[in-house]
Amino acid sequence: MNFNKENIRHIRELIVFTIVLLIALWNYTIVLDMIGFVGNILFPFAVGGAIAFVLNVPMSFAERNIFKNKSTLKNKKLQRMARPLSLTLTIAFVLGIVGIVMFVVVPQLGHTFASLGRNISRFIPKAIAWLEMQFEDNKEILALIGDMNMSWDKMLDGIIGFFKNGVGNVFDSTISVATSIVGSVTTSFIAFVFACYILLQKEKLHVQIKKVLFAYLPEKRVVSILDICSLTYKTFSNFLTGQCVEALILGSMFFVVMGIIRLPYALLVGVLIAFTALIPIFGAFIGCAVGAFLILMVDPWKAVVFVILFLVLQQIEGNLIYPKVVGNSVGLPSIWVLAAVSIGGSLMGVVGMLIFIPLVSVVYTIFRGDVYRRLEKKQISVE
Repeated sequence: MNFNKENIRHIRELIVFTIVLLIALWNYTIVLDMIGFVGNILFPFAVGGAIAFVLNVPMSFAERNIFKNKSTLKNKKLQRMARPLSLTLTIAFVLGIVGIVMFVVVPQLGHTFASLGRNISRFIPKAIAWLEMQFEDNKEILALIGDMNMSWDKMLDGIIGFFKNGVGNVFDSTISVATSIVGSVTTSFIAFVFACYILLQKEKLHVQIKKVLFAYLPEKRVVSILDICSLTYKTFSNFLTGQCVEALILGSMFFVVMGIIRLPYALLVGVLIAFTALIPIFGAFIGCAVGAFLILMVDPWKAVVFVILFLVLQQIEGNLIYPKVVGNSVGLPSIWVLAAVSIGGSLMGVVGMLIFIPLVSVVYTIFRGDVYRRLEKKQISVE
């Protein structure tokens, strides 16, 4: 081996890295505590970056279609205010959606839960009486039905006892809850302000990041990184936009059709289906299960009608609406979509389901391009 200055420098760096790694492994608890401490400091900024990414989609749409069309390009004052006005409209739009949920859906939800308790207390005796009538000749099943009745009574008594005796525990934990709320509000405020700064100065930040990358990394590496970032942004924004529009259409369809055929809880179930439909593949079925349970407490036959309606609208949505609205924006085969949802749900829950589909799509696109380049270099054609 040639021990020139360059090789000696690499050996020295390798020795230092090995020593630092051994010290970190030996004191791994301290290292984990330091990582947690730094993570808590950076968490509001990470949340702010995520908020900025989500808000950038409608903000860019408003800026492009409202303030940069042919009629407004000549107005220089309006062009200078295009970015702040677009951000203001986006925030107002998001707050409007939250306001609709708070002042329309939440009161309906409270009324639903209030009536749900009465419906359950009426439904259970009727259901048990119907089962006893159907299986009056079978003593074993009648014994099971009797145990079921006892279980429901015990469960209701337990719930009532919890609300009677749990008040003291609630008051005891008031301070910790208040502290948690203050911390969450502070984190949310910092994240929101940071997101606004990112959105208002995104071009400047983009240039600064490119300068840092070109200063410290080889040019080819920087070009590859920028291409991957561009592909990631395009995939995530297309997926987010398509998923939200598709969920809105599906929820509106349920609300309109349920209102026409006079099924109960039309508004609540429509909103529930819209929110759960944001979860790919499994989300709408979760909304169907909850909606069917709510309607079952009112009228079992209407619950059956609701399930049939869900299957019909789900077929319309899956075969007609979803391909048109979302299309091939993600560019991921169905089997890998299912794998991404399963892995993401296992690792990070609902958030993982939303993140892993575009993330796996980016990896799939990069890997597929590399495979085709290698095959082309080897002059191999595989059908």
